[in-house]
Amino acid sequence: MPYILVVDDDPDLANASAKVLSSEGYEVKVSLDTDDAMQLIEKRRPDLVLLDVMFPGNSAGGFDLARKIAESVKTGKKIPVLMLTAVNQHFPLGFSDKDIDPEWLPVVEFMEKPVEFGLLKSKVRQILSKSSA
Repeated sequence: MPYILVVDDDPDLANASAKVLSSEGYEVKVSLDTDDAMQLIEKRRPDLVLLDVMFPGNSAGGFDLARKIAESVKTGKKIPVLMLTAVNQHFPLGFSDKDIDPEWLPVVEFMEKPVEFGLLKSKVRQILSKSSA
């Protein structure tokens, strides 16, 4: 059973995402801040991280955590990160899949909030099937 870590400071969205993914048979853990998330990742490597961008005190906390996750993997497969974000609604910077970069932004894909849960389930299945291949 794949293990997914949901990292988002919005407990309602994080818990709803976890419930939807749990109903699909995934083991899901929620973290509401990036420091806690990194500790959880160091204790147990998730198969996928769903990650928000903006956190209290650090509007780019998700970007920072994505880089830490990529750097923490010394050997073996990288942990795929699916970025769930409303950053484009708050800052009209136009972040998208074109900004994915192994150094600056090591994520596999972006999804805009509010998240449509059917699409989220589909993306998660797709990412996990690619990473297990």
